[in-house]
Amino acid sequence: MNPWFETVAEAQRRAKKQLPKSVYGALIAGSERGQTIDDNAAAFTELGFAPHVAGPIGERDQSTTVLGQQISMPVIISPTGVQAVHPDGEVAVARAAAARGTAMGLSSFASKPIEEVIAANPSTFFQLYWCGSKDDITARMARAKAAGAVGLILTLDWSFSHGRDWGSPLIPEKLDLRTMMTFAPQTLAKPRWLSRYVRSGALPDLTAPNMALGDAPAPGFFGAYGEWMGTPPPDWDDVAWVVEQWDGPVMLKGVMRVDDALRAVDAGVSAISVSNHGGNNLDGTPASIRALPVLADAVGTQVEVLLDGGIRRGSDVVKAVALGARAVMIGRAYLWGLAANGQAGVENVLDILRGGIDSALLGLRKTKVTDLDCGDIVVPDGFERALGVPETRVASAIPASSGEVSANGATGAAAEPARSN
Repeated sequence: MNPWFETVAEAQRRAKKQLPKSVYGALIAGSERGQTIDDNAAAFTELGFAPHVAGPIGERDQSTTVLGQQISMPVIISPTGVQAVHPDGEVAVARAAAARGTAMGLSSFASKPIEEVIAANPSTFFQLYWCGSKDDITARMARAKAAGAVGLILTLDWSFSHGRDWGSPLIPEKLDLRTMMTFAPQTLAKPRWLSRYVRSGALPDLTAPNMALGDAPAPGFFGAYGEWMGTPPPDWDDVAWVVEQWDGPVMLKGVMRVDDALRAVDAGVSAISVSNHGGNNLDGTPASIRALPVLADAVGTQVEVLLDGGIRRGSDVVKAVALGARAVMIGRAYLWGLAANGQAGVENVLDILRGGIDSALLGLRKTKVTDLDCGDIVVPDGFERALGVPETRVASAIPASSGEVSANGATGAAAEPARSN
């Protein structure tokens, strides 16, 4: 089989063929019935383009910046947890991103230490979860700073939803003899995946080395996850505290509401990511692209705006940038590439997106990705979701047809009488 593939969909098909059922299931899982994960991708199909028939046809420039990092295209790597799809894990992803001139996001729950990942890609943002005591959080930030992380991604959007309708993927807590016997039928049925680990001389790493504190050994993934679940959620003062402690660029990931976006600005963050945690958070949350235009308009140039969720092709990236995103963050797309062909597979995915972006820019007759605007996109009535819009903004800025939700929860045309009481 030719190792090169021409679409992200083909990368997904190859990943499914190569990965054990439980590993692949972890990649495609969404919370509960999967309404949000489906809408993340489907919403892009509702958006159209308004192409020009003539205009500039010179070389297109996709470069931009995110949190002070110059990147060659408006796509960066979103942090994802333990990457058991390939023995090189996050290091391979970091190398691929560096080879294609873009930045890496590294999860607190990653399988590779931050020091190794930054050695592979100096433009690495470290994702921080609100987990443990403030002393614990400070220690993890200090380690990331010492390792050379260029920014922080603070992820707070998590409700610990359970009960996936199609069944949750079976993920072992540790790899002992009994576990290996249990999973043997799955792994033996996928010899290529198994052979990669045999050649590497290591089993899939189910620890979270970036959650280790001091000289203590790295906790297992489920131990770290349990600590996170047991930590009381932060408030806005805590967000401001993180910004102060880090003393550098901080992105708040998981913003879906205008009021939250405005509070994030007040807390001093440098960027927000419009995100619903890839459909793994509260099912029924709208697709992130539906919330993007109103959020981008609300914060203006006060902070950078990124988007993640549902990106499968370069045209999706162009739609997001035209509607207000500085760049997008990809997750499942690169994990499928990693499963399909390691580092080269991730590079392949980034090349696919770059090619799609270039084609869309050509059709729109734009020479720079930074020249894109909402006039390039056909947005159908009722597409946008304006969540948590302060009442003073709703009447003056948000049309009733956009399906907005005011601070009191009323939607659409019904919101006006509710505000008059």
